[in-house]
Amino acid sequence: MRRRDVLALGVAAVPALAWQAVAQDGYPNRPVRLVIPSVPAGVHDVIGRLWAERVKPILGTVVIDNRGGGGGLIGANDVAHSPPDGYSILLGSTSTQVLVPAAMANPPYDPMKDLVAVAVFSFSSTSIVINPSVPATTLAQFIAYSKANPGKLSYGSAGNGSITNMAGELFKKLAGGLDIVHVPYRGIGQGVADLISGQIPMFSANATAQILDLHRAGKVRILSVNSAQRLKAASDVPTSIEAGLPGMVAQTTFGILAPAGTSREIVERLNQVTQQVMASEQFQNELLRIGFEPVLGVGGEKAAEVFKDELVRWTPILKANEAKPK
Repeated sequence: MRRRDVLALGVAAVPALAWQAVAQDGYPNRPVRLVIPSVPAGVHDVIGRLWAERVKPILGTVVIDNRGGGGGLIGANDVAHSPPDGYSILLGSTSTQVLVPAAMANPPYDPMKDLVAVAVFSFSSTSIVINPSVPATTLAQFIAYSKANPGKLSYGSAGNGSITNMAGELFKKLAGGLDIVHVPYRGIGQGVADLISGQIPMFSANATAQILDLHRAGKVRILSVNSAQRLKAASDVPTSIEAGLPGMVAQTTFGILAPAGTSREIVERLNQVTQQVMASEQFQNELLRIGFEPVLGVGGEKAAEVFKDELVRWTPILKANEAKPK
């Protein structure tokens, strides 16, 4: 499903009978645990905590449970095997629903069978970022520089099998088979530090507030964002498609998921709460300010379709690069 199609779906109403059924059951009558499959301060943690803070006035207490490790595997597996009662839910993403399980021979959970999609509510685009000392101010110039220096350049990512790794490999392929060595990091912290210091010339990173601020300060240079449209938070930065690479779209999709078997009424209640907070223009602007793109009205089957489409798109790239998340 294309991003513009997702954004055009609009907010779907929750059936009144479903709302009444949940209300009669008293859900939720105790804290809801939101599992964030990353360490604190990561991209998942930032977006997950924003969602949790916004839904608390409506849903009640939401307890954050950071379960980092395995590129999201540990946290997702936890929720996939939790009781389907609506009290353990997942801040899922392209990592947990697509990249991690697709890269494993025997994943401990099936993302399409063991987890049910509640809602997709945001995207985060990856970007091509370089150290300012690299003699390139446009993506075309950087591609030309890379071709003139085969095997001499490297790029960092947030880890093997991560969306940033896959974005880097897709970039190399679409740019004509660039010979750029991949350097995997455990997250972006040390990688971005090495990019700033010049230890690596390029980093494939999600265009979050941190990267955007470093770009504005002149400490790094974002050549392009890998999204279908320019980011509102960085409207001066072209997309990779505009820069001459059709098909160069690599984004992290974020959503709420629950264990398979969770009642339809609870899933719809969680979706309704998500759509209610997403309808806030203030919240949308908050997401845009830090580099996330808000998505409205994508719940249930439509949310599941988004993840299925991404699974189909990224699986061949993962297999071709034998990417193994760590």
